[in-house]
Amino acid sequence: MSKLLKIALGIFTSIGGFLEVGAIATTAQAGAAFGFSLIWAVVLGTICVIFLVEMSGRLAAVSHHTIKDALRERFGPRIYMVTLVSDVLINFLVLAAEIGGMSLALQLVTGISFRWWAIPTGFLTWLLLWKGSFGLIENGVSLLGMVAIAFVVAAWKLDPPLPEVLAGVIPRLPPHQPVHYWFTAVSILGAAISPYLFYFYSAGAIEDHWDEDHIGVNKAVATVGMTFGGVLATAVLVVAALVLHPRGIEPQRYEQIALLLAEPLGRAGFYLFAGTLLVSCLGAALELGLATAYCFANGLGWNWGENVRPRDAARFTLSYTVMIALASILMVAGIDPLQLTLFSMALTSLTLPIVTFPFLVLMNDRDYVGEYGNHWISNAAVIAISLLASVLALAAIPLQLMGG
Repeated sequence: MSKLLKIALGIFTSIGGFLEVGAIATTAQAGAAFGFSLIWAVVLGTICVIFLVEMSGRLAAVSHHTIKDALRERFGPRIYMVTLVSDVLINFLVLAAEIGGMSLALQLVTGISFRWWAIPTGFLTWLLLWKGSFGLIENGVSLLGMVAIAFVVAAWKLDPPLPEVLAGVIPRLPPHQPVHYWFTAVSILGAAISPYLFYFYSAGAIEDHWDEDHIGVNKAVATVGMTFGGVLATAVLVVAALVLHPRGIEPQRYEQIALLLAEPLGRAGFYLFAGTLLVSCLGAALELGLATAYCFANGLGWNWGENVRPRDAARFTLSYTVMIALASILMVAGIDPLQLTLFSMALTSLTLPIVTFPFLVLMNDRDYVGEYGNHWISNAAVIAISLLASVLALAAIPLQLMGG
């Protein structure tokens, strides 16, 4: 029964880790601009993150190392520092976008500018990390995020044409605006394969004292939980394709994205969207804060743990405190949260090889995983998708920036 509970909680946790401001923004943009034709990017991202999350849990359960701890031990401080700089930069931008998402959700409901909400939402994130336990962070907020199922209900009510939806699973050349098409594709991939998710997951497995008996549970949690998140992200894309695409609306502000649920679900849909945005971004911000602190503490040998009292893990606590404070200030400065989200997701895709390739070496090293090493299918899938995302991002990001 306890293992079934862990699987169920893994589904809930996927809302905070998978469906957050990045997934909502990128899939809404994709559906609005290109209809169903970018569903394949959501599918590819979901497949890759299933493999990576499963591997991160397996590494922790078998070796009792987090990813960062093992990276530093296996490759030394130089490689660890390269990955750390990349991770901290991406995490900072994404954390700012998540705080911006929470602030915009409150702006939608109150009419007060998101800039005024940035400090209160940042403080709420910090307070939950300071006072909360790992169980609260892992499961409590994510349970509230079940409101995101509203997107599935909306997609069902709109009755999408199934043949066209299925056709979107097959990659194709862009029907128009090729630069924008590929930029949106890599943004979707970056939103799905955010490294903070599997850093958080591996450290969480250590916090939960996983061992080899949890290998099966880990596989089920990764597969079912991330697939559930992928279904939610696909539902957002489908709703955008049915509501915004026929009207030629490409959302430039979150206020326009809020229309997604207002048409199929009425006025309640507006508030459901705001609630989904608020709770999913809060869950992701909590995971990002912890994941960043884990990255520092695991590699530098600090005392760490969300269940450890803050005064007993002062440097660990300081890490997420500084990150949240700086990210909140960035939102107060008035940076557009939607544009920041899209750019940071694409940048994530560009840096994926820096994160994934050393991780794959660990997952094939018998000194760490013994008989539980990777199958060739796992290696091939992660390498192919990471390289694809990185190459597309390398071409699309400069062209998108030059094109405005």
